Amino acid sequence: MTHRILVGSYSRSVSTLVFDPAASALSVLASVEVGHHPSWLARHPADPALAYTGLEQADGCMLALRVDAAGRAAVVARAGAGGADPASFAALAGELIVGNYSSGNVAILPTAAAPPSIAPEPSAVHVLPFAVPGPNAARQEASHPHQVVHDAARDVLLVPDLGADRTWIFSHEPDTKAWARTGVLEYAPGAGPRHLLVHGDFVYTLCELDSTVTTHRYGGSALPISRASTMFDPPNPLGDMLAAEIAFYPPPPPPSSSRSVELYTPRFLYVSNRNHPGPSGDLLAIFSLEDATAPALSVEIPTGLKHVRGLAVAPDGRWVIVGGAQGGGVKVLEVTGGGKGLREVAMCALEAPTSFLWL
Repeated sequence: MTHRILVGSYSRSVSTLVFDPAASALSVLASVEVGHHPSWLARHPADPALAYTGLEQADGCMLALRVDAAGRAAVVARAGAGGADPASFAALAGELIVGNYSSGNVAILPTAAAPPSIAPEPSAVHVLPFAVPGPNAARQEASHPHQVVHDAARDVLLVPDLGADRTWIFSHEPDTKAWARTGVLEYAPGAGPRHLLVHGDFVYTLCELDSTVTTHRYGGSALPISRASTMFDPPNPLGDMLAAEIAFYPPPPPPSSSRSVELYTPRFLYVSNRNHPGPSGDLLAIFSLEDATAPALSVEIPTGLKHVRGLAVAPDGRWVIVGGAQGGGVKVLEVTGGGKGLREVAMCALEAPTSFLWL
């Protein structure tokens, strides 16, 4: 059985890769030029053939992509993102929630499975609060939403704000059902929350600027309950070392499988570190979740890649795909030891890969 993977990038194209496990082969099936830096990808929750990407540019733009049976993508709709540099977004039933990194806002765009697939302009834009610049003057001079995560179990949005050292929580207004900012999680000054995961009562945030995994408990204090470095021996100062992506292993079941969701328990966190100075390339870190309150770093795996931004676990849990945005192309790693290890099995050249979506 072959697998197809959609790839966002810091080039001008979205590509489709084909992975053949039997031949240990990874190759480029197709690429479609869509515009400047289509770096993030999200799938429509009800239509697996519909995906979205955003163009990271001053006049941020959102695109709807129709993916055919072979895995080739085509642009079927465009819309304004409501701000500059849409770095991440969440696709919900009927709306796309967009985090505009450079504008410091969150935009709501109505969507549909049928053409035109996405409204031309946002129905609402939420400007994130910002009090004072953070310790990292170059990166924390304003609010910078870096991801939007929908916690389906609670029907809330979580928006890590790298600039403000906060994750903002949005809930529906009881009367209007419109999204409103209702809560916050706090981090150490200069941490720079980037991406996060939610399971049960816990929120696991990957903080980019101090390269840590920070754990919060839902419903408790806004302050974290634990914090751990993403490296065994982090340099001091960190310099250009920047954590980038976080994923659960095994991967969560699809939301439509309610019984499986109830029984699901992740055992590990997979984390990517960028800009490792050694010859073996950037490191992937595996954290044990044996103690859900305090993830414990258990192993580091060199990738041979430069500036690893994105990684994604295959739905069947057998493979992980990872790419070097500044060199090394894309690699598929086989999961070993029940999730405790990773082994390279295939690679191919591709310009500036940043995110992955298993089709």
